[in-house]
Order: sequence, then C-alpha cells, then structure tokens
Amino acid sequence: MSKNPPELVTIDAAPQSVTTIARRILADAARTKGFWIGLGLITALLLLSLLYPEFSNINPMKMSVKEKFQPPMFLGEGWTWAHPLGTDQLGRDILLRCLIGLRYSLLIGICTVLLMFVVGCLLGIIAGFKGGWIDTIIMRITDAQLSIPMIILAIAILGVSRPSATSIIIVLGLSGWPLYARVARSVTQSERGKEFVRAARVLGASDWRIILLLIAPNILPPIAFVAVLDVARMMIFEAVLGFLGLGLQPPTPSFGTIIADGRKYLINAWWIATSPGVFLAIALTSINLIGAALERARNRVYSGEA
Repeated sequence: MSKNPPELVTIDAAPQSVTTIARRILADAARTKGFWIGLGLITALLLLSLLYPEFSNINPMKMSVKEKFQPPMFLGEGWTWAHPLGTDQLGRDILLRCLIGLRYSLLIGICTVLLMFVVGCLLGIIAGFKGGWIDTIIMRITDAQLSIPMIILAIAILGVSRPSATSIIIVLGLSGWPLYARVARSVTQSERGKEFVRAARVLGASDWRIILLLIAPNILPPIAFVAVLDVARMMIFEAVLGFLGLGLQPPTPSFGTIIADGRKYLINAWWIATSPGVFLAIALTSINLIGAALERARNRVYSGEA
C-alpha cells in the first residue's frame, strides 16, 4: 500500500470545504451595513495612525511649557493648526500622542490574540486528538488558568517587572489561551472520528499531518469571530494596565497613560483625558461591529439560512 499522503485527494478535501465556508461567511457578513461601517472606521484609524505621525513635523515626546493646555480647534479660541486637538500639561500634541497610542494598542491587541490563538489551539488540538491522560492534564491546567482572572494575573506579573510591549503581549497571551483551547478541543473531538480522518489514517498519514491539514483548518470558522472580538478586549486590558502604571512606560504614549495623566486636569483641560477615550471607543466599536457581523454570518451559514 502506498504511503505517500500528498497524492491523496481525500486529505485535501477538508481544507477546501473550510475555505468555502469561510468565503460564504465573509460574503454574508459583507452584505451587512455594520460590517462595512466597522471596516471603514478601523481602516480610517489605521491610515491616520500610520500616516499622520510620519508626515507631521511635531515630536510627540517634545515638551513645551509655553504651549501647554492649548484647547482643541472645535472650542474656537486659542487653538492653532499645529495642535488640532490641543496640548497636554507639558505642551505635547494630543492628536499625535493618541495616534501613536493607537498604534501600540492595536499592535498589542493583535499580537496578544495571535499568541492566545496559537497556544490555545495547539494545546486544545493535542488534548482532543490524543485523549486519555494527555487530555486530562491539559484540561486541568486549563481549568486552573480559568480560575484566575486575566487582568489580576497580568497585574501580579507586570507589577514585579518593568513592563514593555513584549512583556505585556506575553503575559496577556499566556493568560488568555484557555478559551481557545476549549473550543479547539471540542472541534477536534468531533472531527477525529469522521470518515476523511479515518481514511487518512488507513492510507498512512501521520498524526501531525492529520492535525495540520485536516483538523486545524476546521477550527478557524467557529473561533475566528472570537479572535476578532478578543482584539478589542486586549486593547481594553492594555489601556487598563497603562492607567494603573503597569503598561507602556513614559515617555512612550499609550491610551492608559494619557488618560491617567489627564484625569488631574478634567476641570480645566478635559480634552487631555477625553481624546484618547474617544479614539479608543471608536476603535473598539469598529472591531465589535466587524466581529458581530462575522458571528451572525457564521450562524446563518451553519444553520443553512445563507
């Protein structure tokens, strides 16, 4: 009997069906206004955060006491074109600092979710595919991890070290993988007994080939919208850590640190704390609109309505 799996049409069939499902989900989501509103908002924010700091001749770290507490342009008095959203207590440009903070927030959110996805799915697939004592050990670790709130664990670890973007990503990523592990385990257990998996075994495919080519792609549709929504959740956690002084350290701007600095001046210079809050709210709303549209589309596709 031949043991050359790359020649088998059966092994490639499952990923093709998953690709078809993913296309149907995206096509159905694209028919909703919420999806395009969310996509338009987040795209505009991304372009603004990438282009404006590069073309601006203002240094976001430069302090100018003479320019402190300049109001934003919509207040109509005392503002300048150089600082459309005003300046903070040290004369630094609010718009520029918010856009750089948005860069870091999105970077940390996306990288954290990727780490959570990889670690969680890998452990979940192994647990669901192997079963037995391996499944028991991994699931007990998962239960223990779920018993500790993510933000509490992050505060405990980052509180005894110097926080950086890398350490925040690692701490949040290694704190939030259990949900992905549970979903991956559930899907793997339902997929491992199907005909195409048994056929691949009979024809000589290795366990890792079955996992990577047959089972892993089937995890993407049910978990993709969770990952999209988790990006928004990680952005909130990053802002909370920054507000507590456990996020990105000054002079690097982040939403949490800007809000923490601006809360002292809410009466006379409310725009310092309000501006990053508005940017964060718009970013979170756009991501949630995309995630909600994908979730509804997935439900319609799997129920046969789309």
